[in-house]
Amino acid sequence: MYPDDRVYSREHEWLLREDEDWVLGITEYAQSELGDVVFVELPKVGDRFEANSEIGTVESVKAVSEIYTPVAGEVVEVNEKVIDSPELLNEDPHGDGWLVRLRADDPEPPSDLMSGAEYHEFVS
Repeated sequence: MYPDDRVYSREHEWLLREDEDWVLGITEYAQSELGDVVFVELPKVGDRFEANSEIGTVESVKAVSEIYTPVAGEVVEVNEKVIDSPELLNEDPHGDGWLVRLRADDPEPPSDLMSGAEYHEFVS
């Protein structure tokens, strides 16, 4: 359920390494807890963030939840499709529902992130 090609945070975000960038999204678990997503607010290309800082929000029929970045860096791409069609977060959170691409200050992921198996155990 949680692909092993990425790492996961305790705040229910995932990171996937692609070349020198990290693709960030929310997990299957996070979207299932949120329920039907109706609105997504994301940063702009060029915005910079420190690790573990809030970079956006996801609004569902149940609640509004913050999105955090586990890595420090600059936003180099925003998934406009998920802004236009927030339901992509429910339909494909580990694929087409990705949120932003970050050019990280440090190419290595933080040591406190989990593998897919560790994250599965964490949410079980």
